[in-house]
Amino acid sequence: MKTIKGLSDFQAKRPSVVTIGTFDGVHVGHRKILDRLILSGKDANLESTLLTFYPHPRMVLQKDTDLRLLSSIEEKTQILNELGLDALIIHPFTKEFSRLTAKEFVRQILVNRLQARRIIIGYDHRFGRNRSADIQDLRAYGNLYGFEVEEINAQEIDDISVSSTKIRKALNEGDLETANRYLGYAYTISGKVIRGKGLGRELGFPTANLQPDTPYKLIPRQGVYVVSATHEQTTRYGMMNIGMNPTVDGTREHIEIHFFELDQDLYDQPLQVRLHKRLRDEIKFSSLDSLKAQLTADQEQARNYIATLE
Repeated sequence: MKTIKGLSDFQAKRPSVVTIGTFDGVHVGHRKILDRLILSGKDANLESTLLTFYPHPRMVLQKDTDLRLLSSIEEKTQILNELGLDALIIHPFTKEFSRLTAKEFVRQILVNRLQARRIIIGYDHRFGRNRSADIQDLRAYGNLYGFEVEEINAQEIDDISVSSTKIRKALNEGDLETANRYLGYAYTISGKVIRGKGLGRELGFPTANLQPDTPYKLIPRQGVYVVSATHEQTTRYGMMNIGMNPTVDGTREHIEIHFFELDQDLYDQPLQVRLHKRLRDEIKFSSLDSLKAQLTADQEQARNYIATLE
């Protein structure tokens, strides 16, 4: 898959079939559209192309600082690369870009830059300055500029929106099983390992403290999770705590991973953690001995679950 960051200096080498959207999380609903896009490209000998935007338009136009995303742009790219897409265009979304009229967007971006011969888009898609144009306008531009418009119907759009809503709701409620089912893969958190207080090592459970790559990443409900990560081409399993460390009077949220078969310095290394199962809520214990006993029980439960995965 070709990944193009910005359209300023890009010119498609051959005609394309295009879909447009944020595709946050690239969940099972999105994949129905992408499968159709990829198949359409193969059938018509067109380059299957996804045009997406970063930052998220709501962050730019609505200053939505509370928006939490299911995937960073790097995570999204990684998932899309595995699906068989020909090209991913990540175009910077700015206020200036949002002011393009519908005709300017179609002519400059879809026709001149991407050589679009077919557009696959939702029935309720709106575009252009102030989102003034709809799919009927797009069909009219298709007649003018020589491309087809394939509509994604209301039922499919409802499936996609419900799926996105359910994923966010499930993660916020700690229902990881539902979230992963709608995603079609284990939810991930990517980041860099930073130094912590070293309390885990004192308890016999050394941890890697993860700092997420983006502040807009949705962090699931606090609690203990069974996780895995790939380190030096080997899958490593462990358990992760998201929370405030109330037993030691913590004052801010931490993400800490204890790997079962890995005890080495990971500081400053990148890590992508996959969340497989939620074990329990975070608890404030009366003593460190009580906390250690619970961690031992968590480890046994986690290992039992991991045995079912291998």
